[in-house]
Amino acid sequence: MIEDHTQEADAIAAAKEEKKAGVSGKPIMHIKVYSPFKTFFDEDAYSISAANATGPFDILPHHHNFITLLGTCELLIRPVNTPPEEQRIRISGGLMHVKADKITIFLNI
Repeated sequence: MIEDHTQEADAIAAAKEEKKAGVSGKPIMHIKVYSPFKTFFDEDAYSISAANATGPFDILPHHHNFITLLGTCELLIRPVNTPPEEQRIRISGGLMHVKADKITIFLNI
């Protein structure tokens, strides 16, 4: 009986990992960029680049939990789509929250 539960738990964990992988098998994360009245991006992606007071940085899947104020910069998002086209969003500042492969960026706050 315990073995059945262990196998079931392993199958669920494998399914979750498979869901986190993109078409190419690379790990992915979900990115949402929005302001109070408009959503600029709400899709899965391989990475995002931005800048805060200490300089430019990148966020990749499995990044540690993270929160930062963003400065004026251009967000560079590498979405999971075919063919992959980078999305560039020019911002004047915002708040980025990273947790469990979900990145949320609030603009105009």
